[in-house]
Amino acid sequence: MDSAAGPMELVAALLRGITPAELAGGVPAGERAEVRALLATLAAAVLGCALLVLWRRTAAGKKRKDADKASAALATQGKKARQGTEEQPADDGRKRVAVFFGTQTGTAEGFAKALAEEAKARYDKATFKVIDLDDYAAEDEDYEEKLKKEKLALFFVATYGDGEPTDNAARFYKWFTEGNERGVWLNDLQYAVFGLGNRQYEHFNKIANVVDDLLTEQGGNRLVPVGLGDDDQCIEDDFNAWKESLWPELDRLLGMKMMYPQALHIQLPFLNTGLNSLSPRRRPSWTESSVLQTVMQCMMLSILADDLISCKLQCILRANVAVRRELHSPASDRSCTHLEFDIAGTGLTYETGDHVGVYTENCPEVVDEAERLLGYSPETYFTIHADKEDGKPLDGGSLAPPFPSPITVRNALARYADLLNSPKKSALVALATYASDPADADRLKFLASPAGKDEYAQWIVVSQRSLLEVMAEFPSAKPPLGVFFAAVAPRLQPRYYSISSSPSMAPTRIHVTSALVRETTPAGRVHKGVCSTWIKNANPSEDSWAPIFVRQSNFKLPADPSVPIIMIGPGTGLAPFRGFLQERLVQKESGAELGRSIFFFGCRNSKMDFIYEDELNNFLEQGALSELVLALSREGPAKEYVQHKMAQKASEIWDVISQGGYIYVCGDAKGMAKDVHRVLHTIVQEQGSLDSSKAEGFVKNLQTEGRYLRDVW
Repeated sequence: MDSAAGPMELVAALLRGITPAELAGGVPAGERAEVRALLATLAAAVLGCALLVLWRRTAAGKKRKDADKASAALATQGKKARQGTEEQPADDGRKRVAVFFGTQTGTAEGFAKALAEEAKARYDKATFKVIDLDDYAAEDEDYEEKLKKEKLALFFVATYGDGEPTDNAARFYKWFTEGNERGVWLNDLQYAVFGLGNRQYEHFNKIANVVDDLLTEQGGNRLVPVGLGDDDQCIEDDFNAWKESLWPELDRLLGMKMMYPQALHIQLPFLNTGLNSLSPRRRPSWTESSVLQTVMQCMMLSILADDLISCKLQCILRANVAVRRELHSPASDRSCTHLEFDIAGTGLTYETGDHVGVYTENCPEVVDEAERLLGYSPETYFTIHADKEDGKPLDGGSLAPPFPSPITVRNALARYADLLNSPKKSALVALATYASDPADADRLKFLASPAGKDEYAQWIVVSQRSLLEVMAEFPSAKPPLGVFFAAVAPRLQPRYYSISSSPSMAPTRIHVTSALVRETTPAGRVHKGVCSTWIKNANPSEDSWAPIFVRQSNFKLPADPSVPIIMIGPGTGLAPFRGFLQERLVQKESGAELGRSIFFFGCRNSKMDFIYEDELNNFLEQGALSELVLALSREGPAKEYVQHKMAQKASEIWDVISQGGYIYVCGDAKGMAKDVHRVLHTIVQEQGSLDSSKAEGFVKNLQTEGRYLRDVW
């Protein structure tokens, strides 16, 4: 991302009566007064954004320091109002339906809102409230009091990582699962649960199943079986099937209002779009006006800090790239980058084992293709909003604008649109609506229909066709910008990385270890990872930067450094263990007694992709690491992976476990982590002389005790 002139420098220049040359260079003398007026207006906007951010930080700090419940309640109420979840009058005679969501990428929230919008049209004697689980109660003890009052509730909950709740559902999940002493107390609650997961992962829809079981155990009345959405196939089909099973139950409870059949068709709440009316001569370009870029950056960062629900954090901050270097040797046909974000003076802190979320941009060539397919000039300014001119929501919808505007088409596509993932069926329906060629419209509708389920699975999901590829196949489908950003292109999500440093050694830097994603899809497209490509091309000398935030993790070293540990992490799975070893080295230098540590690391070839080799050898020499076990999959007569090396070290692993040691695994969840788990089970069974059932119970106890931790993706 390009650097931008700071707002304070701009204001200082204006107060001195100077229009900076870099901001107004080349402007004819007769137009300079007009340009100065524009700059003054933009400067005021910058100051307003800065004051807004400062006020929010001050208010948040006071809230944390005083722990004032009244202030927390007001803050929660304000946030609910912004999300369209404000309370309805208690005496309006309508039945209340609470629609809760726990989401990491926004899919669960999208399903919750879609169902609520459709239900509003079906049931005129009910009110549907879409509620972020984290916003539902200001304090943990408030959950019980509020949930007791609910009569009908729908839960949309995703399972994230290694069978964990999403960030915005973590507080509720912890409270709900640890409250065994409550007994039966939800007798008045009727509920349904839809889960979002991926069958390729070990703990498929764990959170939904746990919530569903606990609701029943504590007295709730289940309306329909828990829905198990599988993102590995077509999760929209799973959602629609579950939704259709739910309608008869809601009809019975809420009383469906009479309407003509065609009135049951629910239109998506598309956002309005207003194109900027400035003439091309007077319309400033982001690439030319660093002032306007600064304004939009301030707006982006402040609004993202409000709207982001996929992480628990205080703020998203701009971080400059201080270091970038290639970790693979020139002989390697792949790439892995070491990158360091400078967080000095930002107030951002982290702990060893935490994750960093990074917002980056689509590649220029991807944005070029999107502009061509949509048919808009890249410098076209537009405003996007979710309400009418009188401020009322469109069609009773509760969608918030997906990003701040006014904004240029190019910057909106670069920063906010997910263009490379496969489109959902709802996106195909939206494209069909705006296809001028009837053949295109019919084909898109068929792919989105139940009859086209198999073809959608094969042509889009299995072939991994991106949104842009699909749009290229149907060139007459040119939706308006509001429709495109609200209903066709999902929001570009942050990418998460295990931080590969320790604040004990690098307090002002966050290190990232990123493997470049570059692969050919079955359809023949060369797919380039959005964030990994940006990281590889980041240039510290050109002031590359990105908005980042820290997400806390439970992937931590034992509190007692003398406890032995085993670390298993091939490839970039090494990342958190580099932070572990940095912290252990600092502990040793401070006089702490370190327990034994074994690190199982895997790569293809020691001459090509043995990342951080010198550092690992130094950790061995300095005593921060006791033993390094290297598995090479492309060097030698047979392929060896970390699980094979574990089997060879079975007795040593059992000794560490028997001594109260910890086991850590980081890396691929679909393959490596499953193989490691199976080998660990075998080691426990054979070394501990246990049968298979008792061995599995033993391993589960290790997880429950927090001695078997996994950071997998």
